[in-house]
Parts: sequence; structure tokens; C-alpha cells
Amino acid sequence: MSVYADLHAHTTLSDGKMELEDVPAVASTAGVSVVAITDHDRIHPGLSEPVTTVDGVTLIRGIELRVYVNELDEKIDLLGYAVTETPALMAVIDCIQADRVERGQKIIDSLESEFGVSLGIRGRPGIGRPHIARAVAEHPELDHDYQTVFDKFIGRDCDHYVPRKVISLHPGVKLLRNACAVVALAHPFRYDDPEGALALTSDLDAVERYYPYDRDVDMGVIDRVAAENNLVVTGGTDAHEHELGKAGLSEEQYAVFADAIGLSA
Repeated sequence: MSVYADLHAHTTLSDGKMELEDVPAVASTAGVSVVAITDHDRIHPGLSEPVTTVDGVTLIRGIELRVYVNELDEKIDLLGYAVTETPALMAVIDCIQADRVERGQKIIDSLESEFGVSLGIRGRPGIGRPHIARAVAEHPELDHDYQTVFDKFIGRDCDHYVPRKVISLHPGVKLLRNACAVVALAHPFRYDDPEGALALTSDLDAVERYYPYDRDVDMGVIDRVAAENNLVVTGGTDAHEHELGKAGLSEEQYAVFADAIGLSA
């Protein structure tokens, strides 16, 4: 399927490598006409409107918000599309970013003590474990690749892992509903309990059906839940590199999504 709309992409505002100004060219190279900028727990300040067009590419202002689901004892990600900057959402984002700074610095300090080197980065808004893993992997005095850093040092249950604070599911959904035209469950098969996560979509508008899992998953489960809950389907690359179009919606599917966020495709 040709990807017309890639609705899951990250920039350097969170843990991606693309600058916002890179996105139209990367999209055009991939034959993608629409991109949603969904940085982690942040709204990109370079997007002044919920939907804009830059160099012929439609950019949708979005957010990927992590929430904690008590009944699953698991964190899941929600995608909000066509975001309006409400005071309540911006206040929560500010709190999340303050925690990210503190948490990031704790992990950095712990690793620097472990390795006896300076990693050359500090805690800052938007920082996440991928930034820290890259710093370790690229350090000339260390011999750990990116995935090894996660597997041995900063993954969950590892010695240098530091949990971060996240908002609970229902307050998170309420925040996004008041600020976004569409709220979706991101990548259902990345969770420990995919069916439990999909059950949460009864309170959402959409589900991310198209996603590059790099393994076989039962898309029929998503299709069934989407039909039962009358969900719009979304999809995207979850881009962190300079690459778009690995997953997403066709032009026909995007027309349905565009209608849901109040646009004509």
C-alpha cells in the first residue's frame, strides 16, 4: 500500500533526529503528503496551527502522551491529533518536562559514575533514554552499542533505570479530549497486554492500525475492536530517524481521518 499520510513522527523536540524543517523534504522523498508531528509529551512550538501546509506537505500538530493504566499495571501511549494548546494541557506538559529533566540527569549521573566518563549531555526538556543511549554508544572511550545500553544499563529493571512520572489514564484522556480533535491508542501490540490495551479504546476515537512492528501480529484483532467501537484507524512510521512512509494511511483512508479532525482531505 502506498502511504499517503504518516501520522506518527518525532523530531528533535523529543527523541527524533529530524528537525521540523527537515520533515517536508523527507516526506516528499518518501512520497508522503501528510505528516503528524507527535513528539513525546510535547507540542512542537514551530507549528502555529493544528494543521498547516509547508512546501506542499500537510503537517498536523500532534502529541504522544504516555499514561498509566492502573488496571493493566502498565504505561500506554495516546496520540492526540490537531492539538489546541489548552492551559490545562500545557500545565501538565510543563510538569512532565520538569520530571524528564530530573529523571534524565539522574540516569546520566548514574551512568557517568558507572563508566567513569563524562557523556557530554545534561538533563533538559524533551530528554529521554534514547538520547542517553546514543551518547553512550557514540562515546569514544566506551564500547557499548545503542541496544546494549538499553538491555544492560537503562532498560526497565536495570541498575541505572529511573522511572518517570506519568499522568493516569482517565485524566490523560480528558486532557487530550479537551485539546485534540482525535485521540488514538498508539501501537497496541507493543504492550504486555495488547487486548487489555485495545479494550481501552471504548473511550477513544481511534486506534493505530498501521505500524512497523517488524514481526507478525494479528491485525484482525484491531479490525474487530475498531468495528465494535466505531474507531477511526490511524497509522505511522513512529519515525525517529530521517525516514517516513514505512507505515501509514492510504489517501482513501486519510480522507476518513481528515473528516474526523474537521478537514476535507
